[in-house]
Amino acid sequence: MDIEEIKHKKIAVLLSGGVDSSVVVWELARIGLHPDCYYIKIGPKEADQWDCTSEEDLEMATAVAKRFGCKLEVVDCHKEYWGEVTKYTMDKVRVGLTPNPDVMCNRLIKFGAFYKKKGHEYDLIATGHYAQTKWIDGKKWLCTSPDAVKDQTDFLSQIYPWQLQKAIFPIGHYAKDEVRRIAEREHLINAARKDSQGICFLGNIDYNEYVRRYLGESKGDIIEKETGKKIGEHKGLWFHTIGQRKGLGLGGGPWFVVSKDVERNVLYVSHGYDPELAYKRSFKVLGLHWLTPEGLELFEGKDGVGLQEDLSIESHTRLIPITFKIRHTPEYHKGFLEVGSTKEALAEGGSGVIHSQQKIHGVAPGQFCVIYDEQHDRCYGSGEITV
Repeated sequence: MDIEEIKHKKIAVLLSGGVDSSVVVWELARIGLHPDCYYIKIGPKEADQWDCTSEEDLEMATAVAKRFGCKLEVVDCHKEYWGEVTKYTMDKVRVGLTPNPDVMCNRLIKFGAFYKKKGHEYDLIATGHYAQTKWIDGKKWLCTSPDAVKDQTDFLSQIYPWQLQKAIFPIGHYAKDEVRRIAEREHLINAARKDSQGICFLGNIDYNEYVRRYLGESKGDIIEKETGKKIGEHKGLWFHTIGQRKGLGLGGGPWFVVSKDVERNVLYVSHGYDPELAYKRSFKVLGLHWLTPEGLELFEGKDGVGLQEDLSIESHTRLIPITFKIRHTPEYHKGFLEVGSTKEALAEGGSGVIHSQQKIHGVAPGQFCVIYDEQHDRCYGSGEITV
């Protein structure tokens, strides 16, 4: 955290009740700052139908704010969450894609709806994300956390550039176990509280239950891709993603989901521990989104080398060496972004092709491919994977 960046600034902290955002408040308080804290409320109206922890969350947030002498205010973003993030999610799964509601939650709620309601009154908005920001040659970049397992730059890869300018991540330079130790040492009320494993803002709600609540079930055939033989039934294509192995309910496995036919409501699977159909070397991305667009001159003059000869590359395009992720994992893949040779090819909303140096398992249309530099330090942005 750059103290020079934040001193004399008016700061709002998004305080969730979890240990990470609580240590954010401690981190700022220990350098003499007393930020205003905000608890974002999005809890479903049908609270009795959901295993929602919002009441306990608010109690924890209230105690932490009081401990450090900070004001706490509740900001209701229920309408925005269920009208925007949920709509995005259901629109994607309905057509057979695999969305990421946590990614859009950051863009639309934490740095979107909150900004419109209260955040615009502040110079900076602090959250408990495991990510960093760095000023390099006068430009602000989103950079990765030293904790590769907890790094959350992928979840922030769709925020707008102006939102990045407002964002700070005070615990982003820590590893998760360090944050836990700080919370225990400082006797924070939630030091031993478990991390939420559910969807952003929804506590421990299971993703499939979230989808089932809105789309219900729609039974269809499960067919072996290689033979065309029906081997089972599914309860809805939206409960499955490309590359999935567990939860298919099929005997004689392992089985991998390799594709979907939305019109026929068919789920295609392939058998074996390492089926060739579960892997890709190249895939398209749409809607390229850049976090620091004025910094894209870094791409100028770069050209990838060492691709396998079996990849067909257009002569009028160029290859930019990158690392990337296609899901929230600690691993980064080495590869290249293929785009047009003109400067305009990298414009916001453009398209490209990702070429991986190694075959990748489970490339799922609808997910975001998050693009980093070769050292996977700076996060450039992301694009949506398409077929």
